[in-house]
Amino acid sequence: MKIIKHIPNFLTCCNLFSGFMGIIFVANYDLVGAAVMIWVAAGFDFLDGFAARLLNAQSPIGKDLDSLADAVTFGVLPAFIMFTLLDKVALYDHVALVAGLIAVASVVRLAKFNHDERQSDRFIGLPTPANALLISGLPFLMEQSTWWRSYLERPDVLVFLILSLSYLLLAQLPLIALKFKSFALKPNIFRYLLIVLSIGLGVIGGVAALPAIILLYLVLSMIENIVSKNKAV
Repeated sequence: MKIIKHIPNFLTCCNLFSGFMGIIFVANYDLVGAAVMIWVAAGFDFLDGFAARLLNAQSPIGKDLDSLADAVTFGVLPAFIMFTLLDKVALYDHVALVAGLIAVASVVRLAKFNHDERQSDRFIGLPTPANALLISGLPFLMEQSTWWRSYLERPDVLVFLILSLSYLLLAQLPLIALKFKSFALKPNIFRYLLIVLSIGLGVIGGVAALPAIILLYLVLSMIENIVSKNKAV
């Protein structure tokens, strides 16, 4: 029985090991492989939480371990991907180091999340897995579209993207969380819209649609905020 209680932590360690493997892929200039490891890590990140609830095995150590694993897989690994993209095209030495802001902002966001009671039913700031998934879609977007490649090979565009994502990770911006208190349509309309439209984008664009899905997520969250404020007035 005690071994069963360690299953969630084992899955969290698999998440961390996936991040380690992703960094190795980046070191070998295989950004597609690195992106795939982000998806694998996201799968383990979902499963560890699911297993912890199913087995009633939540613990403070498990919570801290999850944050530490996410810091690597959804913070350091995406930062390395952005560093590699920018390092190839930067006009000046050391400019690519700005990608480190992704890692710093991700770790700060994870630390805040563990102590922010406001994030029980919604997120404040862009979640680190969502940010990592957006970045994981960039190599595929560049492979499938020469138009996107022409933009994503511009240092100014990459620096702007890094700064924007770093800001969104730490912004005091309420965002939709797929946590359903009920399945009624009216209180969950934006959640259902996000799910349906994301599936549609995924069918049309495949994995290259991930950046568009995260952008959709941000837009729907902002619209929901406006609607909620108008109702409160």
